Amino acid sequence: MGDSADRGSGSIDPRARIGHVHLKVADLARALDFYCGVLGFELTTTYGSQAAFISAGGYHHHIGLNTWESQGGSPPPPGTTGLFHLAVLFPDRASLGDALLRLERAGWPLTGAADHGVSEAIYTEDPDGNGVELYFDRPPEEWPREADGSLVMFTEPLDLESLRAAGRG
Repeated sequence: MGDSADRGSGSIDPRARIGHVHLKVADLARALDFYCGVLGFELTTTYGSQAAFISAGGYHHHIGLNTWESQGGSPPPPGTTGLFHLAVLFPDRASLGDALLRLERAGWPLTGAADHGVSEAIYTEDPDGNGVELYFDRPPEEWPREADGSLVMFTEPLDLESLRAAGRG
């Protein structure tokens, strides 16, 4: 690959967003049990018996799930390329706390939890081994910064008890 000057000029429009993620899964019903049953996403539509589209708040879809190339398949082995995780941004800390309580009620294990300064996050995996980050962003005026204004991100332990309490309201 050439240097950065070969990749085009200018910046992407700052209004651009990641619209949705589409995941290959081994078992559609099992994936729906996790994303809808545990996390609380809503099923918006299906595409035959091989694909489903789910969302939060009535959007057409935030996550697509399909078995087109993966029915009965297994997760990629460690050391291979692919999806590290998808990230679900919650509007506030209470909503993230509710997500933590949902996972715990379902007996779903966390793979991690962190305070990143700019955000708080909990991590898990879906039934197909895809990483799932559930997080909320602190308001930008609370983000840690250096004296020159540059952003400081870090990974420190997350106070899960405080997050649980926020989820209980």
